[in-house]
Amino acid sequence: MFKPLPMKQLCIQLLSDELPQAALTLAEAGVFSPGDCDEYAESFPEVPGGHYRELYHQASSRLQKIVNHIALKPPSASKTRMVSRTELAETNDWLGEVWERCSAYEEHFRALTDQEHMLQQLEQALDNFAALNINLSLLQGERLFLDLHVGLLPSGNVPQLREAIGLAGYLLFSYLENEGNTHVIILGPKGQRERELAAVLDTAGFHNLEIPVELQDQPERVRHDLKKRREALAAEKQERMSAMLACGDELRDRLENSRDLLIMAEPFVTIEGAVRQKGHLAIICGWAPAREVDQLQSLLSRALENPCQVTASTPPRALHRMVPTCLPVNRLSAPFSTLVKQYGIPRYGEINPTLVFALSFIAMFGTMFGDIGHGAVIMLGAWLGRRTLRSFTPFAMCAGLSASLFGLLYGSVFGYEHLFHALWLPPLSDPLYMLSMALLWGIGFMVVISMLYIHNRLVSGEIYHALFDTNGVVSITLYLSLLAGIYNLYQNGQFGLLPTILGLLCLLSLLSFKLIETHAPPGERMLVATIETFETLTGYISNTLSFLRVAAFSLNHVALAIAVFTLADMMEGTGHWLMVIGGNLFILVLEGAIVTIQALRLEYYEGFSRFFSGDGKEFKPLTLSLEGIK
Repeated sequence: MFKPLPMKQLCIQLLSDELPQAALTLAEAGVFSPGDCDEYAESFPEVPGGHYRELYHQASSRLQKIVNHIALKPPSASKTRMVSRTELAETNDWLGEVWERCSAYEEHFRALTDQEHMLQQLEQALDNFAALNINLSLLQGERLFLDLHVGLLPSGNVPQLREAIGLAGYLLFSYLENEGNTHVIILGPKGQRERELAAVLDTAGFHNLEIPVELQDQPERVRHDLKKRREALAAEKQERMSAMLACGDELRDRLENSRDLLIMAEPFVTIEGAVRQKGHLAIICGWAPAREVDQLQSLLSRALENPCQVTASTPPRALHRMVPTCLPVNRLSAPFSTLVKQYGIPRYGEINPTLVFALSFIAMFGTMFGDIGHGAVIMLGAWLGRRTLRSFTPFAMCAGLSASLFGLLYGSVFGYEHLFHALWLPPLSDPLYMLSMALLWGIGFMVVISMLYIHNRLVSGEIYHALFDTNGVVSITLYLSLLAGIYNLYQNGQFGLLPTILGLLCLLSLLSFKLIETHAPPGERMLVATIETFETLTGYISNTLSFLRVAAFSLNHVALAIAVFTLADMMEGTGHWLMVIGGNLFILVLEGAIVTIQALRLEYYEGFSRFFSGDGKEFKPLTLSLEGIK
């Protein structure tokens, strides 16, 4: 729980022909993470399975395109077997033939869809000429002696335009008004006035309407023809759809078998970088939890026809950064582990921060949001919404339980603080005490986090950083000596000899370490070291003061409840209770979200950023995928 699972570096030696079966067995076990085989490159220079992977990727691509047209049942766990290259090649060829059939259907559907779009555009264009009772072909093309324009313009400009073009011998006929625009036909003799007419039309806001060449009859007849064409297209599309469904029914069983075959072939493709060979001998390199090695070796021995050798070694400290981190997770800790991973993965050997995060987050949430009623509503909501929250249901349940427990300590139920006696004290009864408790919590949190950092650096072999770095032994000693001196000053009026001596020694040690670590000219080195030392000290102080928000939000929670009841007391009857209920809902939603964000902020910035870097490698075991191609 406090550390990642101990890992073993595995080297599996076997015959090359059994690599697909070995990969499949490892995937079924679900405890082996493929590693890097570069250190064996000289002894095993070849990377096997190139053609196999090529066939797999081509077949997977084809099947993925096919399932866009033919729906398959979700894959289910069934008896597995090794997939040979010959079988994979036959499957790939067959899928190629199926895709040719599907692509023919797809091309036909695309052509029908294009025709539908064309008919839709023609119908939209026809709407502009629906009021005309003439053959539309008469309005198309150029005329030898007649200048003709069909278009629309703002209705308010029609009288002026008719008068203006009448002087040039042109006629204007309006045939449709629509949304402030008038559709018109303008005609006159061809001649020298055409340029003058163009300028007048432009000034009047005239927009020319093109008549598609397909519209060659009276509007009603054209519309009837378009309707018949649309019906014919729909019938043809339905016929093609039925044919496609029939094709799917014919091929579905074999397609599902092909999908299952590709699922069984995938593990060998996935471990590409972890496999090397020389002649008939091959190796697979990777990582597995130490407790799973014996079971893994037993599974391989039963699955392979020929003997294999599994060599398990403990990774030296120098390779810890290369070792994947496997965090033990159960149903209760899963949501907290997910939130930890949002920040980063601890390096192998470092403290697993999940438990520390879970306990401190739950405690801070309850402290800031302490109310029996509000906590009960959160728990009830989490339980009712468990299908939506899924793995985060325990997270919400724990937060609600913590709020209810602190509500008992505060004596608060939906903001009422006089229903029973508080087991501890109501926050507003002594705000200074609450602030001092939050400050003590912050000091304790910072000390624990620094201890975790020191442990992580010692595990990594970074002794100097464990002693002298920003969160090391010297820094935390300086922090505690400063706190002790301030406490003595508050109690006795004197800083104290021991805190002074200890603080100065730590300060000088920290400054010396920063001077050694900094690579720059002497003057610049001194300036940088001084600034970084000062920053270390102020960082501890500012991070500690950040925890005052724990008390501030507990006071804010009570203050919001008082505001709600003040407004409710100004009303009577139904209005009073509506205000109480609405106000509590407001507190639940708004402050609940704010408190969650603030608690996460304290965890991430005052906690995680101090004791682990988050640059570890997550343990991702090879698994048999049942959620790939569907």
